[in-house]
Amino acid sequence: MELTISNIDETLALGRQIGERANAGDIICLNGDLGAGKTHFTKGIALGLGVKDDITSPTFTIVNEYDSGRLKLNHFDVYRVNDPDEIEAIGFDEYIFSRAVNVIEWANYIDVLIPEESLKINITKLPEKGENFRRIVINYSDERYAYIKEIRI
Repeated sequence: MELTISNIDETLALGRQIGERANAGDIICLNGDLGAGKTHFTKGIALGLGVKDDITSPTFTIVNEYDSGRLKLNHFDVYRVNDPDEIEAIGFDEYIFSRAVNVIEWANYIDVLIPEESLKINITKLPEKGENFRRIVINYSDERYAYIKEIRI
């Protein structure tokens, strides 16, 4: 699926729709350049899950956990991870194979650790169209993520 969005509100709305449909154990991989909107997308997912907390990027802590929604949200930012062994040391497998919804920013940095059965979302800036325009490409290989077909902007 490929979508073009034109502002932050649409980014939040798209994330929210995914959060509303997400299931326990979902792994959502977000990739894109700095400033592409990965954290805003995660904020939308959190809204859809009913998370009451303020969502911030866990750039220095690697993972933030939120328990206030209908499902637990584990929000990873692996931008500063230099080696996949680093993230394995924090018990990564225990997180992503739990009943939480797992959102991983910069997931391409740890591709070797990501199960094939994940939702992959790539966000690309479209500066030629305007400052806030983004192309969102969503791919999945497991039917558990077929709810993506219901998403509309």
